[in-house]
Amino acid sequence: MTTAVLVDDHPVFRKGLAVLLEELNVTVVAEAPDGEAGVQEALRHRPDVVLMDIQMPGIDGVTATRRIFEEWPDARVLMLTMVADDEAVFAAIQAGALGYLLKGAGSAEIGRALTAVAAGEAVYGPHVARRLKAFFNAGGGVVAKPFPELSDGEREVLRLVAAGLGNQVIAQRLHLSDKTVRNRVSSIFAKLDVANRAEVIVKARQGGLT
Repeated sequence: MTTAVLVDDHPVFRKGLAVLLEELNVTVVAEAPDGEAGVQEALRHRPDVVLMDIQMPGIDGVTATRRIFEEWPDARVLMLTMVADDEAVFAAIQAGALGYLLKGAGSAEIGRALTAVAAGEAVYGPHVARRLKAFFNAGGGVVAKPFPELSDGEREVLRLVAAGLGNQVIAQRLHLSDKTVRNRVSSIFAKLDVANRAEVIVKARQGGLT
């Protein structure tokens, strides 16, 4: 029997999905209401498939997926989300997700995706597949921004932090108040799960934001 961990911040949706998975002969071994708990439950239970939302409190689903793979490279993650933009799709793929479905997919489609992802195959819903096909037919490459969990403003601050600049210099460079820069740095630390500037600089450079 296939096992699964559900990671979604909407309890009603989780309950409905759990019922659907039971009908598909999938055992839900754990549920999590946010990305942080999702990482913990996935690593604790090591299910056949982790079903992951993207937009959640705390760390988002892309970041949670990345952290799961850092500890468990053989994980199988299927994104099940309302987010359909190209940036989110590519960010999820880069993080290691094998599947990407939009909420509203039918039970048969979810069942096929679960079976495929559990077997280590990549699978995407029709809407996402069309977007991928159109993107590559247009000659595109990987365009996902580094650290998609950050806002554009936070990403710019992170780039300057990675360059070794202090908060006051960053504030002057970006024409922001010192308080705004401090708030953005604090938000960056929380979203990237780092404790100090040294750690965030290493993570930024590893992520290609230099």
